[in-house]
Amino acid sequence: MPPNKPYSFVRYKTVEESKKAYDTLNGKEIVDDLGQKIILYLNFVEKAQWKELGLQALPPGLMVIEEIISSEDEKMLLESVNWTEDTDNHNFQKSLKHRRVKHFGYEFRYENNHVDKDKPLPGGLPDICDSILEKWLKEGFIKHKPDQLTVNQYEPGHGIPAHVDTHSAFEDEIVSLSLGAEIVMDFKHPGGVTVPIMLPCRSLLVMTGESRYLWTHGITPRKFDTVQASRGHKSGIITGDVEDLTLSKRGIRTSFTFRKVRQTPCNCSYPLVCDSQMKETPTSFPESDKEASQLEQEYVHQVYEEIARHFSSTRHTPWPHIVEFLKALPSGSLVADIGCGNGKYLGINKELYMIGCDHSQNLVDICREKHYQAFVCDALAVPIRSGSCDACISIAVIHHFATAERRVAALQELVRLLRPGGKALIYVWAMEQEYNKKKSKYLRENRISQGKKEEISSDTSVQELLVKQMPDVGNQDSAPSVPSINDFQDRGCNSREVTNSKLPIHTNRTSFHSQDVLVPWHLKENPGKGKPIEPFGPLGSHDPGPVFHRYYHVFCEGEMVAACQTLSNISILQSYYDQGNWCVILQKV
Repeated sequence: MPPNKPYSFVRYKTVEESKKAYDTLNGKEIVDDLGQKIILYLNFVEKAQWKELGLQALPPGLMVIEEIISSEDEKMLLESVNWTEDTDNHNFQKSLKHRRVKHFGYEFRYENNHVDKDKPLPGGLPDICDSILEKWLKEGFIKHKPDQLTVNQYEPGHGIPAHVDTHSAFEDEIVSLSLGAEIVMDFKHPGGVTVPIMLPCRSLLVMTGESRYLWTHGITPRKFDTVQASRGHKSGIITGDVEDLTLSKRGIRTSFTFRKVRQTPCNCSYPLVCDSQMKETPTSFPESDKEASQLEQEYVHQVYEEIARHFSSTRHTPWPHIVEFLKALPSGSLVADIGCGNGKYLGINKELYMIGCDHSQNLVDICREKHYQAFVCDALAVPIRSGSCDACISIAVIHHFATAERRVAALQELVRLLRPGGKALIYVWAMEQEYNKKKSKYLRENRISQGKKEEISSDTSVQELLVKQMPDVGNQDSAPSVPSINDFQDRGCNSREVTNSKLPIHTNRTSFHSQDVLVPWHLKENPGKGKPIEPFGPLGSHDPGPVFHRYYHVFCEGEMVAACQTLSNISILQSYYDQGNWCVILQKV
């Protein structure tokens, strides 16, 4: 079975029943809830392996209170929101892509995830909320009376991306009232553990402390939720007990999210992820090329040696534009794949003489098992004669170098290998994972990864996970139309050099907030060559294996072109964006 794909397993009491199901369903075309046609493919397996999910706990500081209001109050609250009122009304906000929104007290501005504290909206919070909030205060469910309200309406199939409410915008306590329908909300820790929680209709979600400041929360866009069959519509964690899971069709849900606007800087216990406290931390630059090399050794080279087999199992589909480049080369061309990984591009065009190299011995071994020509080397010093290659490709390599100088040196090495007239194709990861209003595959697959609930060790503390983090600092400047490499070194896109792994840890399948990051890799233990990797259970594994962190410098728009423009004897033939990557085709002149 291809790895990293979703599968469903059905167990029948008798062989005859299973054969009947196979004959009836295999190859059958059905239409899903979204109107898309799906073909069912069935196969027999002797057994399906998974690891049992251990008991999970709610994120620290999180509480769900059921039936916090009566059905009569729910009806009044829903009727109090007029979604059809005049657009000149100060509380009106046009519909966002996935939901309708209104603000009271203060407008939450999505372009910068903040509020204008000096411009409160007229009228404050709706009068109907006053008595409800006073009751919650009296009963101890909340500690502060909110002064900001965001009302969201979600149709079935809509959701909201995983996020943490801006530290400097709001006080510790954030509460959300679910009206009209229940929902499953996903909470994710930076270390990878994801906890899906049922929020029943008329329940109040209270987030304080770690759950408010550190864990992201979001709603996956879908029309059905997987819920506990035995629990009915009660709140709680959705576990991985396959015998107790069922589907629940979503209804129209309206959330009333109450916050108190913060008037002073945040001084929470999570300074390394706090925008208020980040600004007080000075930037750190590498003092030497040796220091950058050491960072790459620890957070790139050593990691790929450890994860090579698992990494290779996830890299099996060539990208169309790269295939197009290789297929367009003249027959008999000598092509070098610098940073070839498991060699997935080495066999694309049989009419080419292709050779690959990679820093990872284990990845090169995988290439050799496929009978490809590959060897181990450093991408900054490739042992191939100058001017001997008709073409080179560098796919997802240069973003692993820790300084602008080393990234340019890697480009210079590619150019050295080319004969005059030779071409190079370069791909690097883009900071802009949403471009021209389209999300990259990396972000879109967040929906898939939600089902792979990978966990961290239960005894890993927050401080251990954050001990090597350092926030990004400085203002984010937009790049000019034809930038220079110095623009990016000095000020553009929060670009900065890194040292001593003082880097923010990126949350997988989310947008980037810093250019220099550590990206987690959750290793699924590979029993060995030729043996399948055990799939996780429906919601993950209690012991999924270690988490490694790979260093990346994600490129802003124009940054790769600016780096290439520092090279001599080259012409940039094409630059483009491809599924979350910035790409350049250059030619040696």
